[in-house]
Amino acid sequence: MSDKIQRRSFLKAAVLGAVSVQAISVAQRAEAAAMPALDPNDATAKALGYIVDAKKVDTKARPMYKPGQHCGNCVQFVGKATDAEGGCNLFAGKSVKGAGWCSVWAQKPGA
Repeated sequence: MSDKIQRRSFLKAAVLGAVSVQAISVAQRAEAAAMPALDPNDATAKALGYIVDAKKVDTKARPMYKPGQHCGNCVQFVGKATDAEGGCNLFAGKSVKGAGWCSVWAQKPGA
């Protein structure tokens, strides 16, 4: 009987954990949507070469850029790769365009 109770406890904990992860994810996306957009003229944005449309990156000035790189598939991006906007670990309190890019871009695992 105690084996059944342990299984039930485990399953309850697993379900609660999965629900919690989803709730946190939704909360993070809502928080990112409420943040002001990063101004490309911001000093940090300029220093890191942030641009709102990765397709318009000047490859002569930023030779490290490769086609297909954008904020949405960067490890620093807070959100899904398909999100139009999201938070960025580099620009606290600001949202960046999912289609944007900066020189600190690094591939998000699984993206």
